[in-house]
Amino acid sequence: KDYVTSPIAPLFPFGHGLSYTDFEYGGLAVEPESIPSDGTLEVRCEIRNGGERPGEEVVQLYVRDQVASCTRPIQELKGFCRVRLDPHERATLRFGLPADLLAFYDPKQRLVVEPGEFEVQIGSSSEDIRLRGTFRVAGSIREIRGVRRYETKVRIER
Repeated sequence: KDYVTSPIAPLFPFGHGLSYTDFEYGGLAVEPESIPSDGTLEVRCEIRNGGERPGEEVVQLYVRDQVASCTRPIQELKGFCRVRLDPHERATLRFGLPADLLAFYDPKQRLVVEPGEFEVQIGSSSEDIRLRGTFRVAGSIREIRGVRRYETKVRIER
């Protein structure tokens, strides 16, 4: 009898984790502001261990398509990076997001990258978004055939 009135939200959000230290996020940069449908975007952020103990954080990159030809998810995980930091240490993370990862199947069942506005979200879980930015995919619709890029490459600079 409880299943009808029970909440439908998950017990913990995707990426949820606890730590013995606190991490601070800042310095978001999304470059360039506009990319072609076959380009690559760089999303850069800074993370700092603000606590007194060493710790590890999994920094997650989500993307939201603001307007598309069909219904799209509110959040899609497009990259992540585990970074270990000593107390008060900083690191800059550079995510190289290829436009191929923005592709989806349109109503004609073609794998396409559509032009439009996108929101970038950086956080420690799907419910703990710390930074937000936007970018644009310019040009016309590109259908992806054959070879496709499947990963967001991440560089850590200390």
